[in-house]
Amino acid sequence: MLPPVMESIPADWRSVLAGRLDDRSLQSLDAFVVRERAEYDVYPLADDVFAALRLTRFESVRAVILGQDPYHRPGEAHGLAFSVPAGVKHPPSLRNILSELETDLGRAVPQDGSLEPWARHGVLLLNTVLTVRRRPPRSHARRGWEELTGAILAVVAAKPETIVFLLWGAHAQEQARRHGVYAPRHIVITSTHPSPLSARRASGSAPPFVGSAPFRRANVELQALDLPRIEWDLAAP
Repeated sequence: MLPPVMESIPADWRSVLAGRLDDRSLQSLDAFVVRERAEYDVYPLADDVFAALRLTRFESVRAVILGQDPYHRPGEAHGLAFSVPAGVKHPPSLRNILSELETDLGRAVPQDGSLEPWARHGVLLLNTVLTVRRRPPRSHARRGWEELTGAILAVVAAKPETIVFLLWGAHAQEQARRHGVYAPRHIVITSTHPSPLSARRASGSAPPFVGSAPFRRANVELQALDLPRIEWDLAAP
């Protein structure tokens, strides 16, 4: 019998992850999340934990944006890294992402903060930790999610086709390196995190997020390889 967390993963992802995960670790993770939900408000809702995998099938992945953990305020997290449901006020990091996107596209972007259109166009919006307790960020870190999401990164990095990885901040960059993401095998575009604390400052070899033009750069590099562009326009059908 599969651990409950694996039963919740879409079948296509479950198939490619088979044999990469330890059942006891997954059962421990399940038990932890059940206990947390019984005692605290935990985000996102259980039905949204694997929204990124549900909206972006394994065979459809063309790009990965890697976040850290879900938003920890009520109503914000819905299973997609950096995204909020339509109508929800934009958190600061998302405001910077949408501002950079507007600059890259050269036109206004929709007011809604949902990045679901990207997910439907092959952009895997993956957090390394998939649940969080209300208010304390990183409250579900090092409980087992990293093993699962690391395996997801690894199977995507092993795909035969070129994948775009947008890695914002040291955490995303370290996680990607750890699980086999590297250039020139893939298109790897790095910068600092879009958080207001770091978005305008360089860090080591990573340029500031603001002005890094990640979406335009991704398509320039794809076109150089004679590969189709990614549709970054959130208003596109």
